[in-house]
Amino acid sequence: MRTYLVTGGAGFIGSNYIHYMFKKYGDSIRIINVDVLTYAGNLENLKDIADRPNYTFVKADICDKEAIEKIFEENDIDRVVHFAAESHVDRSIKNPEIFVKTNVLGTAVMLNAARKAWEKEDGTYIEDKKFLHVSTDEVYGSLPDDDTAFFYETTPIDPHSPYSASKASSDMLVKAYIDTYHFPANITNCSNNYGPYQFPEKLIPLIINNALQGKKLPVYGDGKNVRDWLYVEDHAKAIDMVQEQGVIGERYNIGGHNEKQNIEIIRIILETLNEMLPDSDPRKAHINEELITYVADRKGHDRRYAIAPDKIKAAVGWTPDTMFREGIKLTIKWYFEHEDWMKNVTSGDYQKYYAEMYK
Repeated sequence: MRTYLVTGGAGFIGSNYIHYMFKKYGDSIRIINVDVLTYAGNLENLKDIADRPNYTFVKADICDKEAIEKIFEENDIDRVVHFAAESHVDRSIKNPEIFVKTNVLGTAVMLNAARKAWEKEDGTYIEDKKFLHVSTDEVYGSLPDDDTAFFYETTPIDPHSPYSASKASSDMLVKAYIDTYHFPANITNCSNNYGPYQFPEKLIPLIINNALQGKKLPVYGDGKNVRDWLYVEDHAKAIDMVQEQGVIGERYNIGGHNEKQNIEIIRIILETLNEMLPDSDPRKAHINEELITYVADRKGHDRRYAIAPDKIKAAVGWTPDTMFREGIKLTIKWYFEHEDWMKNVTSGDYQKYYAEMYK
């Protein structure tokens, strides 16, 4: 039975990846989920698989060298899928040091623990061990607003926020281990994810949640910043395919072929909510564009991201299955069915954070 060590598995993308893997492989794999459970880590995301005999949760910080090494010492880890990271640009602008610690030092701890466990005396590695570092397209910076340029794996790194700088640093660290120690790793850089279990500081769940409550819909700047949107299950599928078929040492960009302006995303959400809510639902009356409220632009706000996923398609045959209109309906349906989840994650400290960010 192959054993996967997933860091940050209680977060948005990590929990969706774990669900995907058990759906695909069932009892033929074992997953150890390591998460420190910050505000964005939520064990409710995994309560339906918590009692599986082939699933283990370990509450630990990836910066804790002893705790991470202990996991490797007590388990024969075959795969590491490294999601754990501080991931919100706004928070990085407020507290950059936290991002440097978790995203850079934490990645170094993970790399060192895996290398210590997998490297043989002759400098080679135990067969079939792999480390996958999950990163972001934000490390590439910003593209011209002309629909002709794309991020490729060869695009120079040019981060503009403390968050993207910390992720670029962790990417470079993984690359250095590949080059220096011939460490068996891959790097993936994905576009903006959306789907079930996403914490509502991110654009899509924020807009869904606010619209349903008749609250203002905050839009940075002119709302014309462009992002490429990737349905989270498509991302999970891509990670699995890179783990199984990707060439060791290579970087793969994962994009959704769903480029849209932020203001367009908001209008699609409003339109879709009105389509999906029955006329008898009182919330439907206040869901309209009058809720849209423009706020001061984010510092260092990149204008456009767009990924060319040509390499991953050619190398492992991956393409996204879910186009945006379909994915947003699936996402809204999930939030309709999990309103208690949303209420739980938007209570307490989140309300204070929200008021500060969008005041």
